[in-house]
Amino acid sequence: MKKIAFVILALLASSVHAESAFKASFTDAAWDGNKIPAGQQCARFGGKGATPSLKVEQIPAGANALVMEYSDQTYQPMNDGGHGKIGYRIAGGTKRVSLPSVPGHSFDLPSDFFLVEAQRAPTWDKAGAYLPPCSGGKGNTYVVTIKAVKEIDGKVSAMLAETSLKMGLY
Repeated sequence: MKKIAFVILALLASSVHAESAFKASFTDAAWDGNKIPAGQQCARFGGKGATPSLKVEQIPAGANALVMEYSDQTYQPMNDGGHGKIGYRIAGGTKRVSLPSVPGHSFDLPSDFFLVEAQRAPTWDKAGAYLPPCSGGKGNTYVVTIKAVKEIDGKVSAMLAETSLKMGLY
């Protein structure tokens, strides 16, 4: 009987934790995680891409910024944030936020955004904080990793939570 009660309590605790887990989602239905939307590729391949707008929820206590890392998981040099790392400052205690799109190929970031690391292939397309998908339609997998962080003067001092979204194939 004690084992059954323990199992039930463990399941309840894990379901409460799952409901309060840090999570993100796209706010534009065109970003479905399957295929990069038309026009959202880099300039080299005829696009005017921008980051997808996001809704981030269950932001942990202590976070004062979010960092979005854009990656091409198929091409290792552009993985792990190779398409740019962009931060967004939030007020302490914020539990949910909607993030607008950030234009690609530019260092001119909207209010509350800050550059963590510019995209790594400025000679392949155009320099900027964010390089939109730029594989030429070869079927590469693009993802955004969202991190809730403690930021001080543009530097991440602690990572508090992390989640990822598949942006789609291009």
